[in-house]
Amino acid sequence: MNVYEYLLNYQIKPSVQRIAIMDYLLKHKTHPCIDEIYMALCKEIPTLSKTTVYNTLKLFVEHGAARMLTIDERNACFDGDTSLHAHFLCRSCGKIYDIPLKRNAAETNELDNKGFVLEEIHHYYKGTCPECAGKAGEKN
Repeated sequence: MNVYEYLLNYQIKPSVQRIAIMDYLLKHKTHPCIDEIYMALCKEIPTLSKTTVYNTLKLFVEHGAARMLTIDERNACFDGDTSLHAHFLCRSCGKIYDIPLKRNAAETNELDNKGFVLEEIHHYYKGTCPECAGKAGEKN
């Protein structure tokens, strides 16, 4: 499926800017922030503004086409992968990693039984990634 069809599946009217931003999110699994996306695309699309990037990402999140991550207190990051998974933030290098996550049916069923309507699940882990932990071990 191309990006144009992907946006249509989420009831988002495709435009040059929206296609470029979603394409960037889907191709770059780095969980970029608004500034990163803007800097990557502003040369290709000279009329692009940070406000357009912000509003487009907000639209994507509202329609379920992307997720906003608040794992990093300094920046909101965005993820084009809307499948159920957790995130790990390395406090040393700042990278955010996707972590497989199995849905806890008992936990969500309990919420359903109590009348809660579940719309989102966020699982964040913070610590040191294997690469940084290895570097720290080399120093000792």
